[in-house]
Amino acid sequence: MTRYEIGVYNSKVRELVQMGERHKNLDDSWADIHYVDITADNEADARVKVSRRYPERDGYVIASVMADKFG
Repeated sequence: MTRYEIGVYNSKVRELVQMGERHKNLDDSWADIHYVDITADNEADARVKVSRRYPERDGYVIASVMADKFG
């Protein structure tokens, strides 16, 4: 298993913040990338795992996937 660092932001929050508004459930910080560590067999598996926690239908966007060089 490899550790992956995945960058995720919320497009709905980002859009609202740009318009000077706020999301009713999420903090404004979700307009910026949050980094999540995931352990997975490969990059595709890491994307599936993070997508379960941060679904696209709720506005989450995977911005980057980096494998741990030392893992």
